This record gives sequence, structure tokens and C-alpha cells, in this order.
Amino acid sequence: MNLLELVAQGGWIMVPLLICAVVAAAIIFERLMILRKSKSNTRHLMMKLRSLVAKGQKEEALNLCAETPGSAAMVLKEGLRRSGRDRKEIQIAVESAGKEQVFHLEKYLGILATIAGMAPLIGFLGTVLGMIEAFMVIQRESGNVNATVLAGGISQALITTAAGLIVGIITYFFYNYIVSKIKRFVFEIETSSNELVELLTEDQFA
Repeated sequence: MNLLELVAQGGWIMVPLLICAVVAAAIIFERLMILRKSKSNTRHLMMKLRSLVAKGQKEEALNLCAETPGSAAMVLKEGLRRSGRDRKEIQIAVESAGKEQVFHLEKYLGILATIAGMAPLIGFLGTVLGMIEAFMVIQRESGNVNATVLAGGISQALITTAAGLIVGIITYFFYNYIVSKIKRFVFEIETSSNELVELLTEDQFA
């Protein structure tokens, strides 16, 4: 029995499971691409910025952030734009930019978490419905049911649980993987932002 036949045997409940699988795959692929674009060597960037700040080269520092890919560079650029202003204003700027970047990184994760939790339940629902149907056949035939027919009905019901668990487990794995990557980015953003605020409040651009 090939995959298509297996899916067809699962019945109509396989349709929402397939939709969940397709949506989850699309979100996972899109988020992984976003995380790849957001990746940067934050420590190397901060070393260069520290040197430029010490020399009073504000425009060069801004250009460096603009040319460097990644979420941290975007946040640091907002702080550099407000160099020479008071500490509170710089902090508000980098915090606001940081929240915007985190929101961008966490986009669609709620849907991914929902699919991870919902797919096994949909599969279990299919199994319950299949078992109800199987017992209705037994009742209708007054117990005189061919064992092969009954086994086929039960296996059909269990297919949906297996499919739901597969979708749920894979989605949950990637959800946790993406969340762990985002936490690392958030830590890098916070660390580099705090370091930049300290640099800019020393009036190095004055």
C-alpha cells in the first residue's frame, strides 16, 4: 500500500490533517529562511562599532549597520541614529526596535504551536469516529461480522491517529527549534543594545 492509498483509507478526517501539514511546512520553511537572514556575527559587529564610536565616525557606523544583515544590526542602527541624545531616549529607541524585530521573528509561531497541539487531537477524533462506525456495523450485523472487515475498519481508524501524531511531532520539534533560535537572537540583541547604549552615553560623538 503506497502513501496515497494510505491517506485515502484514512477517510475525510485526513483532509484537515493534510491542511495542517501543508500550513505547518510552509510556516517552518518561511521561518527558517527568516532566521537565516537574521543571523549575523554580533560580536564582530560590536567590535567594529566600538572602534568607529571611539573615532567619532557616526556615519561610518550607521553605514556598517545598514550593510550588515540581521536583526541586531537593525536595532543598533536605531540607537546610533539617536547618538548625542540622553540615555533614556536612546534606550527607548533600541527597546522599541528590539520589540519590533522580536515580533517579526515570532510571526506565525502561534499558528505552528496550535497545529502541533491540534493535529494529534484531529487524528484521535478520526479514530474515535472510525471505531464508532465499526461498532455500528457490528450492531447492524448482530455480531455476525467478518473479522477481516472489522480489522480493516479498525486499521482505517488508527491511520488517522498515526497521521495526526506524525504531523504533531514534526511540527512540535521544529516549533521548539525555531523558538530556541529566536531566544538566542533576542539575547544577542539585548546584549549588544545595552553595550551600545553604554558607548553612546559616553558622548563619544560629541
